[in-house]
Amino acid sequence: MKNYENEITLEEMSYELELATLGMLYYSGVKKELLNEAFDRYIEVIDDVLENSNASGVDEVIAVIDHMKKSYPELFK
Repeated sequence: MKNYENEITLEEMSYELELATLGMLYYSGVKKELLNEAFDRYIEVIDDVLENSNASGVDEVIAVIDHMKKSYPELFK
């Protein structure tokens, strides 16, 4: 098994995380042509959505997506 901590740079990890987030947004119903806008909105709202939330783990992601579907329906199919 590789020791990824010493082999993957922060830039590479950030890139992979961005791709995973874009994929998650697409499969949650975001229109493909609006993925970058949805990504920006996701980053903008995540702290506010979770500030008073009891969600943890994957439920945090679900809470943010639910919020986005209600607040930005134009981004979704």
